[in-house]
Amino acid sequence: MIREHFEIAETAVTVISEPEYIRIAKDAVFEARSQVERKIALDPYFKITYEPYPASKDDGYVVERMCNASLKASVGPMAAVAGAIAEYAVKKMAEAGAKYAVVDNGGDIALISDREVLIGMYADINNQRLSLKMPPADRIIGICSSSASVGPSVSFGRSDISTVISRDVSLADACATALGNMIKDNENMAEHLEKICGIDGVEGCLAYCGGSLGMCGNVPEIVGSRPKDEIITRIMF
Repeated sequence: MIREHFEIAETAVTVISEPEYIRIAKDAVFEARSQVERKIALDPYFKITYEPYPASKDDGYVVERMCNASLKASVGPMAAVAGAIAEYAVKKMAEAGAKYAVVDNGGDIALISDREVLIGMYADINNQRLSLKMPPADRIIGICSSSASVGPSVSFGRSDISTVISRDVSLADACATALGNMIKDNENMAEHLEKICGIDGVEGCLAYCGGSLGMCGNVPEIVGSRPKDEIITRIMF
């Protein structure tokens, strides 16, 4: 098992898998980006809109997933771009035979795994460092996050982190953005979590804001961890 990081323009990806699948992941990321870039060249509005954007019959797989997710989450299609690219890479790795494949695209994660995987949340929650303990998954699952305090992505809310879990990684990414936009403080956090969790395809979500941690739906066990245990990503908040 190896871990390799690479960057293409604004896409920063970490892949963990057996060596023979790393090249497949890289090729898939390039291909996914090409699909998105072609769409933007045809319609620059696709890149800048914050409104839901329907797919057209000529869209490739990645763009179609982004558009469908944007309609469900009521956000722009680029809110799902990192998750869609990660999902496409893991899809190609799985088709090639990978049983353990993790693609972390800037904190938006797609994976299949034949073992438990810890996803680190670097936070000061009761002075503990915490992780999500993801159980083995023989189908692709997404764990995507949005933050108003960390990273370059646009958020209209104030949550330190908003995380959504779904078998549709593009949807997880779009819904994480939507949840992050909704949460301005910790007073109405439960209401917003329930709204996102009610979207068809969302399995669970969590958010941390104003010193409060909220969860809804099927959220993996949260455990204390050490940096060396957290083998795929650091979700900073």
